[in-house]
Amino acid sequence: MKNTQAGRPSITSFAWLSIAAAALIICLKSIAYWLTGSVGLLSDALESVVNLVAACGALAALTVAARPADDEHPYGHGKAEYFSSAFEGGMIFVAALAIAATAIERLLHAQPLEQLGTGLFISAIATVINWIVARILFAAGRRHHSIALEADAHHLMTDVWTSIGVLIGVGAVTATGWQWLDPVVALLVAANIVRTGFTLVRRSASGLMDEALPAAEQQVLLEILDRYRAQGIQYHAVRTRRAGARRFIDFHVLVPGAWTVQEGHDLLERIEAEIRARLANTTILAHLEPIEDAASWNDVTLDREGSEKQVR
Repeated sequence: MKNTQAGRPSITSFAWLSIAAAALIICLKSIAYWLTGSVGLLSDALESVVNLVAACGALAALTVAARPADDEHPYGHGKAEYFSSAFEGGMIFVAALAIAATAIERLLHAQPLEQLGTGLFISAIATVINWIVARILFAAGRRHHSIALEADAHHLMTDVWTSIGVLIGVGAVTATGWQWLDPVVALLVAANIVRTGFTLVRRSASGLMDEALPAAEQQVLLEILDRYRAQGIQYHAVRTRRAGARRFIDFHVLVPGAWTVQEGHDLLERIEAEIRARLANTTILAHLEPIEDAASWNDVTLDREGSEKQVR
């Protein structure tokens, strides 16, 4: 059945917000590091540099993803967002390596920290800004079903927790005088952001591999289809996947062979309308078959089962 994809509002403004915030936070955290000499604060600043690069990648991906379907990309460009998410995960790994290398060097050659009060105050301001922007991106990502914005939000929240850990670590140095706490906290930060990077890369790979919709969404789909079984109608060969913000669903509906084309068409229109009402941004391909024909039950896999002579 034909499905006209609804226009998706532009969400690149959120990527620009992330870029602006990352640039401001880099400045603030760099000043904090310059004042204190803390390798923990340096690791925090380095992660913000990664945030800036990743936000630029998200902007590029969202710009491509917003393009309408064309002759070369009839299903749209939504999967571009997965490249952004994977890129961001990769950048997180790079940041973790840089942080770990710096922390190990400082662990071997400890240096006293200076002007901690001012440095910590500046870093705290940057952390609050990051948290606010992350919450905005989370809300926008979920509302617009954008994995690129969600990945950016996850990265920023990682930065928030990183900053909190660094603030606690540097504060502990002030209280105890144990200079080794600063690089140890930086190493813990590196380990934490590696975990986040792995999660982002795994999620991107799942999207590029056409992973099925989440179980909750599949349950919604099956509930709708099951209601029609009471009318003597069957279905099978249900397949789902997601490409960026858009869902793709296809299935076969088996109806009495005596039905007219109009009756079959009207049924599929009702089913599709119900699905789209529950699952937004969905492209549906429904195939109609006569329930009495044995061949109708053979095409339950990607490659039709049975011999060529069964093909109608």
